Amino acid sequence: MLSFRPPPQAAIAAACLVVITACGAPPVAAPVAGIGPDPALPAPQKKLIPTVNVAEAKGWPAGMKPSAPAGIAVAALASGLEHPRWLHVLPNGDVLVAETNAPQRPEDGKGVKGAAMKLFMQKAGATAPSANRITLLRDADGDGVAEVRNVFLEGLNSPFGMALIGNQLYVANTDAVMRFPYTEGATRITAAGTKLTDLPGGPLNHHWTKSLIASRDGSKLYATVGSNSNVGENGMDKEDGRAAIWEIDAKSGQKRLFATGLRNPNGMAWEASTGKLWTVANERDELGDDLVPDYLTSVVDGGFYGWPYSYYGQRVDDRVKPSRSDLVARAIKPDYALGSHVAALGLAAADGAALPAPFKSGMFIGEHGSWNRKPPSGYKVVFVPFANGKPAGMPVDVLTGFLGPNGEAYGRPVGVAIDKRGALLVADDVGNVVWRAAAAK
Repeated sequence: MLSFRPPPQAAIAAACLVVITACGAPPVAAPVAGIGPDPALPAPQKKLIPTVNVAEAKGWPAGMKPSAPAGIAVAALASGLEHPRWLHVLPNGDVLVAETNAPQRPEDGKGVKGAAMKLFMQKAGATAPSANRITLLRDADGDGVAEVRNVFLEGLNSPFGMALIGNQLYVANTDAVMRFPYTEGATRITAAGTKLTDLPGGPLNHHWTKSLIASRDGSKLYATVGSNSNVGENGMDKEDGRAAIWEIDAKSGQKRLFATGLRNPNGMAWEASTGKLWTVANERDELGDDLVPDYLTSVVDGGFYGWPYSYYGQRVDDRVKPSRSDLVARAIKPDYALGSHVAALGLAAADGAALPAPFKSGMFIGEHGSWNRKPPSGYKVVFVPFANGKPAGMPVDVLTGFLGPNGEAYGRPVGVAIDKRGALLVADDVGNVVWRAAAAK
């Protein structure tokens, strides 16, 4: 076996990894303080060397699986996948899985800090080449295990979000929304897709995932685009059209910015009683273990949510120069804090779920897990109960056990969805599994 000698920059970064990981401080606030509609937020903590605490990706030991509350049984719908990240359930019950990872980004991760980040991400299992495909899973006999697995679409460009409108399947690549003809029951699409519209991508493309959801009437698509930086340090010219949700006409591809100032929005869902769009967003780093909470929020047309100039309403981030007091003044406070650095990605409304109480009215959230907090946060699927169209109460754990006793990651939950039989599906991109959580028989 050939040995690998890191270049000087990577060697420096490796040393930084050892130093940074050892320098974490205990959180200054109890975890519950940063959760809920009115989180208690501590003062920013700015360190010369920020906390890094990466859970090494190991995968699930034989015979192990996530833990669930009483009354819920967990099993693998499919295993042996290649970095499954996102899910879409078709009307006939087939499940589409985006097997995907980051694209080539030659302008991202430069310098010593960038080289260190690459090492961190490699440890976390996030640097493998993208499979660039969507796989179809079919459980025709209803036993909770997919007996059909087929490559549905391939040759994509870091695909993520998916939406079906009539007989057209829309796929959000990292740089464009594509449209493909779909026939119910098909296990493969071979027709060439057509580009509906471009999305911000490019050689930097720091937050590369692009989620997608269709409006209830099928006339519009909504696409999330994350920022190209932590807090604009690459220059605001690199943020054009980013940190935002776009509204796209499903026929023409014409688009407009629907909401902005969302650092890294991902999953989206419609709240049934109000018809409002909700999203989860990942907030900024390097302000301490307990800042800034990732959040769940309704999305207002034309709304601005603070990034990068402020967080959680009008709390100014003084690292951002020049400041924008005009934008800070109209920054919308998110509806519900999920805790700092949990990396909330997946979001699914409980509509159609057939799980026991308390999982009846609310939202399921896949928390991918922190890489820069001690102790770690996230690494689980939670449920936020709703009443009268708004969050009501603390999050309830649905699936846990993704971290091993020595801090290693058995799995990391990403996309979540409700299948046709009312079970919760969870894409696990470290375990390479799609888990199915159903009411125990």
